Amino acid sequence: MQAKMLEQRRRLALRLYTCQEWAVVKVQAQVRMWQARRRFLQAHQAACIIQSHWRWHASQTRGLIQGRYEVRASRLELDIEILMT
Repeated sequence: MQAKMLEQRRRLALRLYTCQEWAVVKVQAQVRMWQARRRFLQAHQAACIIQSHWRWHASQTRGLIQGRYEVRASRLELDIEILMT
């Protein structure tokens, strides 16, 4: 009887240890996922800022917009040329 009780205690202790280990693993996984997501979002935000600045720079230096317009009695006529250099 005493051996049986000892075996039950051992199994219970092992089961509790296993549950605690799994809980630790899950918490570590959640923290690592949160850190990875935060790093990804920071990199994504930096890439968006760089792209927007580059697009603005490219639009300012690539082409020249030249045009003329005439106002007539009945309508407005526009003639716009976009020159890419």
